[in-house]
Amino acid sequence: MRTSNVASIHVRWKHVGGWNGKDASSKRAVRARSVRSRSVEDDVLRVVFSEEEVHCRTAELGRMLAESLADKEPLILGVLTGGFMFAADLVRQMRPCPPGTTIKFVKASSYGTGTVSSKQVQLSGIEDSNIAGRNVLVVEDIVDTGLTLTKVREYLLERGAKSVTIVVLLDKKERREVPVPVDHIGFVCPDEFVVGFGLDYAEEYRTLSYIGVLKPEVYS
Repeated sequence: MRTSNVASIHVRWKHVGGWNGKDASSKRAVRARSVRSRSVEDDVLRVVFSEEEVHCRTAELGRMLAESLADKEPLILGVLTGGFMFAADLVRQMRPCPPGTTIKFVKASSYGTGTVSSKQVQLSGIEDSNIAGRNVLVVEDIVDTGLTLTKVREYLLERGAKSVTIVVLLDKKERREVPVPVDHIGFVCPDEFVVGFGLDYAEEYRTLSYIGVLKPEVYS
């Protein structure tokens, strides 16, 4: 669907199961909290990418982007909610910061509170932004089906963006359903349900400083 009205970008798809989708019912979320251990760390089965690994890779990406966007006056567009931690750390690592850099956030929602993607994409928060003629850097936590980033990219190009560069912390290639050009990838992610560093389950676990696999009993 192509439209110039961000509020109308609401694409309905057939419900299909998958990892790291997030649209289970609120009842399931309540059940998850009731069986959770005393701390969020206890709910992590194993660490996939440590705090140090995430920090080092983010710093590396920041330096690369600072160089490639040096004369682009980029608009950095963080995708909420999952991308907030990655976006914040990434921009601080873009040294030297390209002149003319501005930062905004878009709320891109295609998940609910569970582990299954709803295949619905809604965008909000950048309706009044001046996109035309800008070189936009989209910062996202994870790409799996590709639906969210595809809609974000289409919207920006429709609004006249000069270029759209996409950087993601995690790429779950095995879950791709639509092709989306991802320019920079932090890590290739295993096909498991991961949380931490902005990624959540039922709006929790975002504050973990690392990325780990959530114990199945938490969400089953």
